[in-house]
Amino acid sequence: MTDTDLTRAAQLVRDARQVALACHVNPDGDALGSMLGLFHVLRAADVDVVASFPSPFVVAPHYRELPGLELLSKPEDFPSEPDVMLTFDCGSLDRLGDLEPAATSARELIVIDHHISNDRYGTVNVIEPQAAASGWVVQRLVDTLGLPLCRDAAVCLYAAIVCDTGRFQYDTTTPAVFDLARRLTEFDVPVARLSRTLFEEHRFAYLQLLAEALANAELVREQRFVWTAVTQDMLQRHQVTIDEVEGLIDILRRAEEAEVTCVLKEEPDGTVRVSLRSLGGTDVCRIAQAHGGGGHQYAAGFTSELDVPTTVARIRAAL
Repeated sequence: MTDTDLTRAAQLVRDARQVALACHVNPDGDALGSMLGLFHVLRAADVDVVASFPSPFVVAPHYRELPGLELLSKPEDFPSEPDVMLTFDCGSLDRLGDLEPAATSARELIVIDHHISNDRYGTVNVIEPQAAASGWVVQRLVDTLGLPLCRDAAVCLYAAIVCDTGRFQYDTTTPAVFDLARRLTEFDVPVARLSRTLFEEHRFAYLQLLAEALANAELVREQRFVWTAVTQDMLQRHQVTIDEVEGLIDILRRAEEAEVTCVLKEEPDGTVRVSLRSLGGTDVCRIAQAHGGGGHQYAAGFTSELDVPTTVARIRAAL
């Protein structure tokens, strides 16, 4: 990202008749937080702004504390030909699902992201791979716009930062990240309550599924690789949604014998959603990209059309 990209994006937002915001399918904390953060800033400035994400239009329960969820538009109500559209934390057009046609029809498409694997599909690409989160890039855009923060925006951007730094424990956590966190928490961000709902609070049914997933986990010692899978059968037996198991990989990656951690989640259509994490010695983004996905050097993912054993075998071969 250059300052020219940032300046150009800010000017397009200022001049837009309407600003349309979208993040990727099955949004995580950074995607929702960064999108909602800018949404609240623009709304407070009386900008005509709409925000949404692709079907299935369902927010995971642990993001319920983010203000503004009730103000999001359903995908079918999203502008079909936006004047200016911004995407958040979204590395490729296909990750926009049923909002992809709107993106390709937009007069100007601004891509806000921090994934090194981003396809740069916008007319303006504001991408900072060194950034801790897309929320960080949004804050730079807000400052360039010269607009003030408000409490709702600060809560959302704090959630974006804290989710993508793993509560300030990843290598992307720099002094500047702590400076931004300090700035955001000046707006009375409910830090303790957010931490509880985002990371620690789960239904008992999820804990029972977690026990089964951990009991089934496999450690490949010679490759320092640990993995487990969550099947549709497991989800149905425990009455748990696939979004509820998002944090399972953070439990599994605690295995001291493992350098690379993998969680495979079976979708209703039989495809397998793969999440990969590395402690720093392996570039898992290369593995994800080789299978049509992407992400970061130490946190990446992809969707596999193959079954779980075959997908695991291919990951092991790549390792």
